[in-house]
Amino acid sequence: MAGAHSTRAAHRTSLAERRERRAAVEDPAVVLDAAAAFLAVRPRSIGETRRRLETLGYRSELIEHVIDRLTAYGYLDDAAFGRAWLESRDRARPRGSHVLRSELLAKGLERELVTTLLAERDGAVADLDGSGDAPDISRTGPDLAAAERLVARRRAALLREPDPRRRRERAYALLARNGFDPDVIRQALATGLDPDTDPDPVGGP
Repeated sequence: MAGAHSTRAAHRTSLAERRERRAAVEDPAVVLDAAAAFLAVRPRSIGETRRRLETLGYRSELIEHVIDRLTAYGYLDDAAFGRAWLESRDRARPRGSHVLRSELLAKGLERELVTTLLAERDGAVADLDGSGDAPDISRTGPDLAAAERLVARRRAALLREPDPRRRRERAYALLARNGFDPDVIRQALATGLDPDTDPDPVGGP
């Protein structure tokens, strides 16, 4: 136990020492290299990159200098990042607008930009399921299209529940957890969850 405590204390000391060394860095190229390594893993927002560099301990003026350079070079672009994030979610992990807004804000995007990106999503018409048939966004809205895709993906598992009402309740809970509002959920379940045999398919749980 004492050995483990000593190891943790040494680790904390080591982290503090590394932060102290980074705080003394004067060459922006060092900070640029740290940012490049962070961005090499996957695309990041400006806010994520800034927080990472701050956590590492670099001075704020060097961080802002590097952020400005990366933005000028096009390596950091919050609008492009946000659009890619929404497209990825809509394709692979459908979410409701409320959750998407929270995710983008947590990534450090400005509130006004998030509103603009979600408005763009509302007006988009795209083939999101790879079928070749674009959802009628003007009729359904992107949230309903996303909710229907999520139900379709989980349909086989949901249909293993033999009781129609319990099956609908589970589907309702699934969609609610993923940020869809009640009206969208009711519409999605009315068309996407065994409507021929499911009594009261559009009601709440």
